[in-house]
Amino acid sequence: MLENAGSSIKSLIKLAIKSKSSTISTVATSADSMIIMGNGPSLNETIAQYGNLLREVPTLAVNFAANAPQFRDLSPRYYLLADPHFFVNVSDANVAKLKDNLMAVDWQMTLFLPFEARKYGFAIENPYIKIEYFNFLAVEGYEWLENWAYSSGRGMPRPRNVLIPSIMVAMKMGYGNVYITGADHSWTKTLSVNENNEVVSIQPHFYKEDEKEEQRIKVDYLKYPLHQIIHSFHVAFKSYHSIQRYAMHKGVNIYNSTPGSFIDAFTRRSLSECK
Repeated sequence: MLENAGSSIKSLIKLAIKSKSSTISTVATSADSMIIMGNGPSLNETIAQYGNLLREVPTLAVNFAANAPQFRDLSPRYYLLADPHFFVNVSDANVAKLKDNLMAVDWQMTLFLPFEARKYGFAIENPYIKIEYFNFLAVEGYEWLENWAYSSGRGMPRPRNVLIPSIMVAMKMGYGNVYITGADHSWTKTLSVNENNEVVSIQPHFYKEDEKEEQRIKVDYLKYPLHQIIHSFHVAFKSYHSIQRYAMHKGVNIYNSTPGSFIDAFTRRSLSECK
């Protein structure tokens, strides 16, 4: 009880100081389905088996997916970026390539960005792309507070990774059935510590990673001891359970359609059942 009170007070302060009115439009109904495409290695298997479905049902892509060769073929209706790296490090060659590929989009797409992206002047000037903003802000505490913050778009469960805001945005748009693919989250399989007491984590994607990006991720991990990295995993998996609680409150179905996924919060359901 006291923990909830403390978390609620902290959240209310953050909401008062940092939160803005969400610009996410309601475009769907509870009968509509969306497929979120994470960048995990299993997405290759999903594309091979369900490529036609991914071209028919509204999909949402994330992070560096636009740099993958399958991007134009799948032509996702939605795209979401959350990591500050995309907005702060515009000189990064991979970020520059991402922006170029988004600039080349010639189908209707909505790009979702955190409000912080505007602070860094990040913009994609493409008449085919509509930009909408979300609050990349963690809210925890009493259920009534969480429900209000999530429903209004003022906040979300602790956004440890891009999948968390992606699911929240899908629900905010009104989709009643959200299918998750490419969310392997099997990070612990590749986690190790070398003889220099440096944490090594290999995080493969469905596309071949650029060597510079691999090196950037490797260097990032060297900044943190193992207990902090494992705690970050804890935060992510806990957030999924918060999302599931809220989804049940809203009557939204979230299905995990990722083969071998480590996420244990959502009902497993084959993508073949998506309509």
